[in-house]
Amino acid sequence: MIAIIDYGAGNLRSVRNALTYLGAQVITASAPDQLAGAEKIVLPGVGAFGAGIGALRSAGFEAPIKAAVEVGTPLLGICLGMQFLFESSDEMGQHQGLGVLPGRVTRFVSTDLKIPHMGWNCLDVQQANPLLEGVSSGAYAYFVHSYYVEAADPGDVLATTNYGIPFAAVIGRDNVFGIQPHPEKSQSVGLRILKNFVEMGC
Repeated sequence: MIAIIDYGAGNLRSVRNALTYLGAQVITASAPDQLAGAEKIVLPGVGAFGAGIGALRSAGFEAPIKAAVEVGTPLLGICLGMQFLFESSDEMGQHQGLGVLPGRVTRFVSTDLKIPHMGWNCLDVQQANPLLEGVSSGAYAYFVHSYYVEAADPGDVLATTNYGIPFAAVIGRDNVFGIQPHPEKSQSVGLRILKNFVEMGC
């Protein structure tokens, strides 16, 4: 059973539809106690970091998420949800993240490229991982974001994408995973990544 966290600021419907299409048993967790017993957890997110992490904390999800990570429950952050996993963000001020992984979130700086980074771009796989089983370098995924993760540990970066600079597109350490592009909008590549997460052993 996969719990999708509903803190009032995530793209729940499309993610839920994709997971259900893949045969997963899914619940929408709108209260922290609904994470109890979940075999896996998905943390989606759209919008600004400060408002999103504030809503997540106000809903009481921070401690249960960290507790689930501690006991080895697989966790997948999507888009802004991936950014929440890191220590801080400078999006419209300084904001503290969940700190599950070391690193920060910062804005693209470019005079040549349009910000936000929006549309299809290719993944460059950096290391093998069950989350990326069957996904090769050069596979395209769909991005919509103005801020990106600077991981403090390069070993946490499973795949990068280049948009003026190479940045972390997929991250993973132990049972914690994140994907910056929207898998539910990335057609076969996105569905493969979600399928890998669904079928991942706990």
